[in-house]
Amino acid sequence: MSRSMTAPAAPPVPGSPASSPGTGAPSAPASPVVRDVVEGRLARRRRRRILTILLVVAVAAMLAASLMLGRTVYGPLDVLRVIAGEPVSGASFTVGELRLPRAVLGALAGSAFGIAGVTTQTMLRNPLASPDVIGISSGASAAAVIGIVILSMDEGAVSLLALGGALATALTIYLLAHRGGFAGTRLILIGIGVAAMLNSVVSYVLSRAAAWDLQTAMQWLTGSLNNASWQTIAPLAAAWIVLVPVMIAREDSLDVLRLGDDSATALGVRVGATRVLLIVGAVALLAFATAASGPIAFVAFMSGPIAARLAGPGSRLLVPSALVGALLVLVSDFAGQFAFDTRYPVGVITGVLGAPYLVFLLIRTNRAGGSL
Repeated sequence: MSRSMTAPAAPPVPGSPASSPGTGAPSAPASPVVRDVVEGRLARRRRRRILTILLVVAVAAMLAASLMLGRTVYGPLDVLRVIAGEPVSGASFTVGELRLPRAVLGALAGSAFGIAGVTTQTMLRNPLASPDVIGISSGASAAAVIGIVILSMDEGAVSLLALGGALATALTIYLLAHRGGFAGTRLILIGIGVAAMLNSVVSYVLSRAAAWDLQTAMQWLTGSLNNASWQTIAPLAAAWIVLVPVMIAREDSLDVLRLGDDSATALGVRVGATRVLLIVGAVALLAFATAASGPIAFVAFMSGPIAARLAGPGSRLLVPSALVGALLVLVSDFAGQFAFDTRYPVGVITGVLGAPYLVFLLIRTNRAGGSL
């Protein structure tokens, strides 16, 4: 009579990995390299989360200061009552009709400029590739000046014409740069050339403008929040609500494009469709913001590099750049109103800040390379 016998299990070898519970499969401890990568990712996420919270607090503080402070100071309770729709003597007009639209326009336009700038800079892997450097803002400016001086359009029509000018300029630059294959450096050089031509058009039209038209055109070209109103804000707000979530949803693909077209394709990104979507979104945000507030100088250019230095290498930059852009516009507008004996438009202050930063970035890029 045969007896089936089961061989006893071999004792575990000293030093061998223990079997994972429930599966019986051995689980090797994570290697130091993998552990360092995981810890690095967690550290970057914590830093980005903390930075985002701090920037949100800073933007909220500047919004509160813009609403409460001025030639007449109102308390936070009065401001909250105005926002809630309650009538408050004096504050209903000053806060509700003047300060609140101005602050909302500054925050929306600044965040739109920031997202548009960092998108093009990241996609082209060059911090100099912001829309105001490669000519898109110049297209909006040329169209607006023609509408003001030659066609005698009203404010709403000028905004629509500026929107069309920015979109047409972006399409022209993209088509010229796409011949023979897409190259970021070629797009930047073509954009700078197109910007030079459009700036010449602006100068020529201004030289033939009447005194009143010249004053109106120069105020628009400088970039200003002085004419902020809910009618001006509405198109920008609608575009912001639609486009910003789409851009943030495609941020993973935008980060992969940093690696180059071949690597992005190997990782499953549809490079052509993704690039067109991101370019259209960035240009549309820039165009709507420019149509509402004028081409506020250097906000799109500065927001991405500043956010990159604050967030650290390898971080996602769309949300931090949007907050940096909003903060730049709000701080510059507040300083232009109250920090000097004469009131200056916000574009003058950002231009003073951006010009030396452009020189610094040119020197840094020449030494260290072109990535953010």
